[in-house]
Amino acid sequence: MIKKILIANRGEIAVRVAKACREMGIISVALYSDADRNSLHVRVMDEAYHIGASVAAESYLDGDKIIALAKKISADAIHPGYGFLSENSNFIKKCEDAKIIFIGPSSKSVKMMGDKTTARTIMKNHNVPIVPGTTEGIKSYEDAEKISLEIGLPIMLKASAGGGGKGMRRIDKIEDLQKAISSAQNEARKAFGNDTVYIEKFVENPKHIEVQILADKHGNYIHLFERDCSIQRRHQKVVEEAPAPTLTKELRAKVTEAAVNAAKACDYYNAGTIEFLFDQKESFYFLEMNTRLQVEHPVTEAITGVDLVKEQIKIAQGDVLTIKQEDLKIIGHAIECRIYAEDVDSNFAPSTGKILHHSLPSGPGVRVDCGIDILSNISVYYDPMLAKVITFGKNREEAISRMIRALGEYQIAGVTTNIHSFQWILNHPEFTNGSFDNNFLDREFIPLLPGKWKKELDDKYEHVAAILSALLKNKDSKTTAFKRELNHDNQWGKENYD
Repeated sequence: MIKKILIANRGEIAVRVAKACREMGIISVALYSDADRNSLHVRVMDEAYHIGASVAAESYLDGDKIIALAKKISADAIHPGYGFLSENSNFIKKCEDAKIIFIGPSSKSVKMMGDKTTARTIMKNHNVPIVPGTTEGIKSYEDAEKISLEIGLPIMLKASAGGGGKGMRRIDKIEDLQKAISSAQNEARKAFGNDTVYIEKFVENPKHIEVQILADKHGNYIHLFERDCSIQRRHQKVVEEAPAPTLTKELRAKVTEAAVNAAKACDYYNAGTIEFLFDQKESFYFLEMNTRLQVEHPVTEAITGVDLVKEQIKIAQGDVLTIKQEDLKIIGHAIECRIYAEDVDSNFAPSTGKILHHSLPSGPGVRVDCGIDILSNISVYYDPMLAKVITFGKNREEAISRMIRALGEYQIAGVTTNIHSFQWILNHPEFTNGSFDNNFLDREFIPLLPGKWKKELDDKYEHVAAILSALLKNKDSKTTAFKRELNHDNQWGKENYD
């Protein structure tokens, strides 16, 4: 039995895992860098240890340091969260060699799915549909040109070791191909240490739908239905929901079966996600497998009642899955919005500073997975995601209305956030009727920057605009009074407030 877990991550996911540990009677152990010395995740755990400098390469990405610490404190297991070392097969292999339980899949499975060309080959051999294209890296420009013309433009160049849009290029004209290959390879080399790039047919205006799976070490596999993650910017998800609003029962049966087959194809165990692209004709294609817990896992938890982190821990210690496929049903609807410290009107530039005020939304059907509190310092060193707001309702309409209410209640001061931009998204006809696709934000929202989306909101909610206007008229006197109170309390001082 696992009694002590070192959580090799930070922010909201570290807090989330710690809560599961607390409920299971497991000791939770935090890591922190110089920048995170006073972070929330450090304070909510049973033990905490300094791991290194603020730069991730010297702290959260230093696998040898993390394993050495796990041995020193007699941790039974390491939970990687997502990001950082969660899909690093070399790190997982070192955990296996050190006899430390890695709460996730085997290093072999991660390695197989981590290389996208290998993954495509495996899926093709197991009758899981893949996007037309190559199953190996580009060997020469001549080969690339021939393949591109055969499958038809537009095409996508993708980094074999990549993710998050790095090493990815869309090609619409064959004369752009050679320069794009060189550019994609250079970017992939810098980001992943691997410049292998392959070709896929570009799927026009697809939906991005993924299936959550769980598998134990005894050969039992189940799926927990699907999530629609099509609201994206620069290939990064922004809004996710479960179930997918436009998926028929017949399509759900097909795609979930394909997902389970994909997991079986690489002898997978623990939690994982199979991602698919759906084209306009409702054909779907394997995109990739995420061999870890997903950021958006709470929406699946909401509609199934399954605690995915607890299941991860049980599977890691060798338990047999007690959940049967026939036990699972979709109950209601859930939506998640990712709250980032960023200035939407300044090309989504990260916003840094100290959290001066933090008031969470609450009420029926509202959950917030949060990595910050008052006085948290938002630095330049890590991903700017602060929290996730999740709402649940008996149907999609109720989940949306609860999200609109919750985001209206959420207050964060000290950094600029993207909270208000969700109000525009959630009220857009394409979102409310479910017809949105991966290009929705690029097509509908980005052209409104900078500031035009705010004008739309003001026009739609004139009463809100009137209240804001009244407050702004008195902003100087209120700001002066607020500064005086801060200095009187001697909590931050004028220079920090500025």
